[in-house]
Amino acid sequence: MIRNHVIDYRIAGEEMQFVEVELDPQETVVAESGAFMMMDDGIQMQTIFGDGSQQQQGGIFSKLLSAGKRLLVGESLFMTAFTNVSNGKKRVSFASPYPGKIIPLNLEQLGGSVICQKDAFLCAAKGVSISIEFQRRLGTGLFGGEGFIMEKLQGDGMAFMHAGGHVFARQLEAGDMLKVDTGCLVGFTAGVQFDIQLVGGIKNTIFGGEGMFFATLRGPGRVWIQTLPVSRLASRILSYATVQRKEEGSILGGLGNILDGDGY
Repeated sequence: MIRNHVIDYRIAGEEMQFVEVELDPQETVVAESGAFMMMDDGIQMQTIFGDGSQQQQGGIFSKLLSAGKRLLVGESLFMTAFTNVSNGKKRVSFASPYPGKIIPLNLEQLGGSVICQKDAFLCAAKGVSISIEFQRRLGTGLFGGEGFIMEKLQGDGMAFMHAGGHVFARQLEAGDMLKVDTGCLVGFTAGVQFDIQLVGGIKNTIFGGEGMFFATLRGPGRVWIQTLPVSRLASRILSYATVQRKEEGSILGGLGNILDGDGY
C-alpha cells in the first residue's frame, strides 16, 4: 500500500493566515492554482493534471477523467506540485484567499475522508485524492447552499482547507442533529448525513432574512462551521459599493452619519 507523503507544517497569522509546509528531500505538496505565497530555493514547482494522487497512475484516460471532474466544482484542470529536490529540509508557504482560518486535516485520524464546500481546499500532501462528491438527494443539490457537487478529500495524509471568519468544529454523536445556515457549512467527515430542511412559516420565509433552508447534519462525525461565508462578505461589500453614503454629496456631510448612528 502506497501511503501519502508525510509533511510537517506551521500555520501563522490571525485574520489572513498562511500555512508553511516543511518538506524532506523528495517530498511533495500539491496546491490549488493561486494559493502559492513563497518557497525556499531547492523546491521545484510543476503544473500537473488533477491532484497527482496515486489513484491517477492508471494512464492518460484516468488522469483526464480526474482532472475533468475538477471542472464540475469550478476549479482549474491543473494543480501545482512543489517537490523538494535538494538534500536538506525546505519550506513552501500557501496563503488563504480571504480573511478567515486555515484548518489542518489529518485524514488518517478522520476516517480517511472529509467532504467540504467546493472552494475550501487549499493544499495537501501528495497522495491525497481531491475528487467530487455528488449530493444524492435532488433537494439537497438544488437548495443546499453548497450546490449539487462538493469536494471530497481522501487519503491518510495531511490536507488543509480554508474558510471565512472564525472556524470551529463540532463533534456529533450518533443520532445528534445540528441545523446550520447553508453558507456557514465548511465540511464534515464521511459518516455525517447531510440534508436540507425548509425553515417553515410564511413570515420566516419572506421576512426572516435567513434564507429558506437549513443544512441539517446528523452524527456520528465531525462538522466544521464558518462564521463569515465569503458570499456574505461579498454581498455586504457590494451593498456598500452600490449605495451612496450620506456623506457623499450631502449638505450635512459626516454629520448625517453621526445622527444615523454611523459614527467614525
